Amino acid sequence: MMRMPFSGVMRRGLFALALCGPLAVSASDVPYVPTPMNVVDAILELGGVGPGDFLVDLGSGDGRISIRAAKQFGTRGFGVEIEHHLVQMARDDARRQGVADKVTFDARDLFGTDLGRATVITAYLLPALNLRLRPQLFEQLRPGSRILTHDFDFGDWQPDRKVTIAVPDKPYGAPRSDIMLWVVPADFSGVWQWTVPGADGEVRYESRIEQRFQIPELVLTTQGLRLAVNEARISGNTLSFVINGPAGPQRYSGELSGNRISGQAVRGNGQGVTWQATRIKTGKMDIGTGGATPVAVGN
Repeated sequence: MMRMPFSGVMRRGLFALALCGPLAVSASDVPYVPTPMNVVDAILELGGVGPGDFLVDLGSGDGRISIRAAKQFGTRGFGVEIEHHLVQMARDDARRQGVADKVTFDARDLFGTDLGRATVITAYLLPALNLRLRPQLFEQLRPGSRILTHDFDFGDWQPDRKVTIAVPDKPYGAPRSDIMLWVVPADFSGVWQWTVPGADGEVRYESRIEQRFQIPELVLTTQGLRLAVNEARISGNTLSFVINGPAGPQRYSGELSGNRISGQAVRGNGQGVTWQATRIKTGKMDIGTGGATPVAVGN
């Protein structure tokens, strides 16, 4: 039977961690739990993993996520794992499948791993570790990078997408798995100004954006009037929202570059105009506190 590690974290030690705080984890705490390959395929599909990606698998076990991505799509990357024999198994399998030039594996501490090259992160970590990892992801990953987890989430950072698949031979819990996707958001917080053509000349807008993870809250004014804003959303470097004003709804979408947003505004009649906003005051995205408890763990 094909076997897949529970990404190196379904361990007695880590369950104790979730309950009791700091704990050193050794390889002896690591049972190897089979997981069907349909979970791997669902992860890669949901993440839209392709040849242009660099995938980092945190808790890579026998390396099958990275190897599958390399074999199917030509994806490059590396895996991080606590158990040396699993690292060697992954290296051997990568050679057998002809992808050793695309993926590498290392026994190291995942929290000491530089994630900056990744366009895709995959992880199968317990919630306590995910929360501790969360600030590192925001610090090191570029906006637009995708993060995919199996069953366990990042607390109050809600996923951008979630799918549930049947796993009839799952070795624990219900016979199904949740696969979740997060897209790292750019920081749009601050005060922005822009003008767009109106019926009687240029219309000047000012908006204060407060942002928690990928969810923005816009307070928008023009000529001293506050306008209703709906459907505000951030995906990577892109901000979108709808203004409901006297002239009807206007749908905005724009990409962030430094302190500028550039894009298109489409009126209710379908007419589109370009718009460019300038940030006149910077803010700071709220990413919560994450996991503050220090943990000695290699993965």
